[in-house]
Formats: sequence, C-alpha cells, structure tokens
Amino acid sequence: MNTNGNIYTVIYTTLVVVLVAAILATVSQVLAPKQDANVKAETISQMLAAAKFYEKSELDAMGNDKVLDAYRKAAKEAFLIKADGTLDRNLDIENCEIVSTSALKAQNKLIRNGVENEVSIPVVIFEQDGSKVTVIACYGAGLWGPVWGYVAVNEDKTIKGVYFDHESETPGLGAKIKDDPQFRAEFEGKSIVYNGDAPAFSIVKGGVPEGVANAVDAITGATMTCNGLNAALQTWIAAYEPYLNAIQARGGILRELVQSADSLSTAADSLSTAN
Repeated sequence: MNTNGNIYTVIYTTLVVVLVAAILATVSQVLAPKQDANVKAETISQMLAAAKFYEKSELDAMGNDKVLDAYRKAAKEAFLIKADGTLDRNLDIENCEIVSTSALKAQNKLIRNGVENEVSIPVVIFEQDGSKVTVIACYGAGLWGPVWGYVAVNEDKTIKGVYFDHESETPGLGAKIKDDPQFRAEFEGKSIVYNGDAPAFSIVKGGVPEGVANAVDAITGATMTCNGLNAALQTWIAAYEPYLNAIQARGGILRELVQSADSLSTAADSLSTAN
C-alpha cells in the first residue's frame, strides 16, 4: 500500500483513534471503582468537617477506609426527606451510602423549578458525646462553575459548622469559600431564622448589620461567587424548612415518624384485643 496516499492516511488515523479510544475506555473501567471510592470519601470528609468532628486536613490524611469508618461511628441516622420534610427513605450507613454532587445538582433543579413531588434531599445526623448535629446540603452556581457544601445545624437551629467546595472558582478570591477557614468560621454560632418570606440565612456584602444573627460577611473581591453561594444556601435552607422546624430536643422528624408508627401499632393492638 502506498504509505503516502490518502487511503493509507485515513486507515492509519482510524486505527489509531480506535486504539486510543479502546485504551481510554479500558483505563476508565479499571479506575472507576477507585474514583467512586475517592468521591465517596471526599463527600463524607466534607460532612464530617462541617460537623466539626475533624479538621478537613486530618480527614485527608486518614485515607479512604478510615474516613468511612469514622462516618460509620459518628452517623446515627441518614435519610432522604421529601419537600414536606417527611421521610422518603433511609440511606445505608454501614455501606456509607451518600448523595453525590450530581444528584444534588438534579435536586437543585427540582427545588428551583418547584417540582415538589420529586424532591428528595439528604439529611445526616451525627452524634458526639450525647449531642446531635444535623448536616444538610446545598448546591448552586458560582462564578465559573458549581458550588456546593454542607451545613451542620444544632438542635436549636444554630450553625455548628460549614464546609463548602467548588469546581473552578478563582484562586485567592472565590476559591476562599473552600480554602479560607476564617470565612467558614464566621458561620459558627449563627442562626437559621425562618420568618415568612425573609431569607433564613444570608451572605451579605459590606458587613452584617449589628444584631443580625442569621448572616455572615461576603468575601472581599469574590462578589459573584458569594452571590452564587448565598443563592444556594437560601434555596436549600428554605427547602429544609419543614424538616428543621420539626426538629425537637434530642430528636427530629424521623423520630416523630417512628413514634407515630409506634402509636398506630399500639392502637391497632388495643383494637385487636378489644375485639
């Protein structure tokens, strides 16, 4: 065959493309389990860091297996809730079942579009030294890509801690939502306040007014990223309102559902005995 001809060039190029595609597909399949394990461990690390059980740097140094073990020990309840705050289904703690960022993205679209019958958002309840903290998620759009994170809420709806992440925000500016511990620390001790149509929590530019307990200062020079994170927090915290309003001391909506089920069971037994 004429190696200088067009037919040879087309055949050669086709073979190279097919070979490279096959190699990439094989590598992707081989690495997929490892990639999935890394994503799961990273998501769990972010939740544990938000709950202030560990520093994120500690979790990064632990390795995937130890992070998963830490989650199994700390997580007491993990489940999905519907738009009305009631239980959708439980998440498997032993197998460290988590909700991925891609799933959060899909839920964000449902929440923003008001498709309440399909909303199913995650809640994880951690316990340490007899004290419970509820971790909720958020997802939205930053300046250059998605932003997401986790907010750890005490039983009185004060914030214990937060952890945020992003896909491609500007280093030294928008990326500070993840990299700057001082920004995350501003959330600690703040309150989630549901009051009609007013935002339950806000990130504000120019300083938080005196006496406002449900807001933090925006990052200087990162207006667009903070605006995106603010919108994400407001959208998702509003979505969690029915659940968070139902949380009671040392319990929550899941416990109430169990108690309701127990009451129905007891009533049914009593009726059977009477009959």
